[in-house]
Order: sequence, then C-alpha cells, then structure tokens
Amino acid sequence: MGFYLKDPGARIDYTVDWAAGYLAGDTIAASAWIVAPEEAGGIAVDGTTSEPERASATLEGGVPGHVYRVTNRVTLASGRIEERTLSIRVDER
Repeated sequence: MGFYLKDPGARIDYTVDWAAGYLAGDTIAASAWIVAPEEAGGIAVDGTTSEPERASATLEGGVPGHVYRVTNRVTLASGRIEERTLSIRVDER
C-alpha cells in the first residue's frame, strides 16, 4: 500500500480506506491489525476503530532504523477476508 516514516515518540493514526475500489458494496464486519516483527520497544497498536468502509489504528513506539510491516486484515460481511500492509520506517525526526 505505501511506505511511511514515523518518529519513535509519535502516536499517529493510520487509516485504510477500503471503499477505494475494494469493497464493491460490501462492508467491514471485523478488523484486526498485525505488526511484524514483534520486538521489545517496537511499534505497538495503541487502539483501533472501524467503520463500514475504513479501519484505523493508533500506532506508537518503534526502534529507530527499523522497518515494520503493519497489516490491516478485515473480514467483510460477505465472509471474504482482505489484507493491506503498510511499511513503516522509524526514524528520529
């Protein structure tokens, strides 16, 4: 999906807008956020929200110089499962 920069001290909301050509009239029934790699001091999900067409997560932390894959996995009302992954590099800014 994209490559983003994040300061390790920032708490930032990231949103996946599933309505942009993915849902075709379907809606989000459940949403989960997965961070890889999991490590001490790494990026952590501090909270999530979802609406029928978009899902958001508040991310905090991260080790400077490390790159994380943050995946939003949604289950749609139709039962389909979709994923989108963001690549986030942590750098002091």
